[in-house]
Order: sequence, then C-alpha cells, then structure tokens
Amino acid sequence: MAEEENVVYVGSKPVMNYVLACITQFNEGANEVRIKARGRAISRAVDVAEIVRNRFMPEVEVKDIKIGTEELETEEGDTVNVSTIEIVLEKPV
Repeated sequence: MAEEENVVYVGSKPVMNYVLACITQFNEGANEVRIKARGRAISRAVDVAEIVRNRFMPEVEVKDIKIGTEELETEEGDTVNVSTIEIVLEKPV
C-alpha cells in the first residue's frame, strides 16, 4: 500500500466534506482510512471519525489513534509546537 493512500487531511472546510471523503474511500474498496489533522483541526477530525462511525457506517471501527507534536518554524524564525492526530478507521472484511 502506498504511503499516502487512503488519507484524509482535515483542515478548515465543513466537516461533511471530510466525512464524504472518508465514505468515498471506503466505497471504492479501501479497508482502512487515515484521518490526519493538526492544531485546531484536531476536534474537527474527531467529529469526522465519529460521524462516519455513528451515522453512516456503523460497521467501521477505530483501529488506532496516534497523537504527537510537530515543530514548525514561523516566518520570524521562532519554533512553534503544533499538536497532531491520526485516526485510523477500519472496515472489517
């Protein structure tokens, strides 16, 4: 499987856009979809995972959740820590 295959990056668009992206991935045959976000989009990523699981695809399970921190450099040269999350949803075979 390719490194960035079946990954949904959550940003500032409406939640349902990302939900639709996840459902589309599953409907195209993916057994696993990774939802990635950082910073303020983390809560939106959690919402996406829960909406997919509870409203649209109850058979999908949370396989793994990874949290971490990335160091980013600002334009002024300072380093800023940004939290990250990766939620792995799995559709049982």
